Amino acid sequence: MNDDSSLSRAERNRQQLRSDILQAAFIEFAERGYHQTAISDIAKRLGIGHGTFYRHFTNKRDILEHVIDDIATKIIATLEAENAPDAVTSLEAYKEQCARIANRLSDVLTANPAIARLILLEATSIDADMTKRLMNLIDWGGQLVAAYMINGVKLGYFRKDLDCQSTGHAVVGMILVCALRFLSNPNPDEQQGLAIAIQRLLVDGIAIH
Repeated sequence: MNDDSSLSRAERNRQQLRSDILQAAFIEFAERGYHQTAISDIAKRLGIGHGTFYRHFTNKRDILEHVIDDIATKIIATLEAENAPDAVTSLEAYKEQCARIANRLSDVLTANPAIARLILLEATSIDADMTKRLMNLIDWGGQLVAAYMINGVKLGYFRKDLDCQSTGHAVVGMILVCALRFLSNPNPDEQQGLAIAIQRLLVDGIAIH
């Protein structure tokens, strides 16, 4: 085999170990809590030394930074193409779009309950910078949802007097409550009911009928 093949295999192994460390950290954070988890707990779960951990991550907080980036990337991916703010041109298409987004966000949450618990319940207690980063992420979400409202007003299927910015932030608040309810009661029927309730509010409450 040539050197390129060897390097490629080594890089794959490096990426796999990094992924394994992240996953082990998520499990430890979920079982013990972020503050109660030590680097030694994560290393022990994987059977690696401290030095191996520090070749991939600086500390626990570094892992959390990657967690937030990963979740943000997944959320952004659900809001592209057919689910982008300006992708629809009618109320019916908007209803279908809301259902798609709700299902995909639910999939992200269901696949990453430990990450959601870490971000929603523990991350703001770490330090002021982390709290600010999460608040900025929530604000970004409100601005993004507002873009959907603005598109609807522009095309005439939402009321012209709609306060798009405030509505956008209110929607993010509802989504956060759904996520918190999922953590305390991950019943799929309740989650479906909450998703439908939000979708109805997003149509019946602001659309022109």
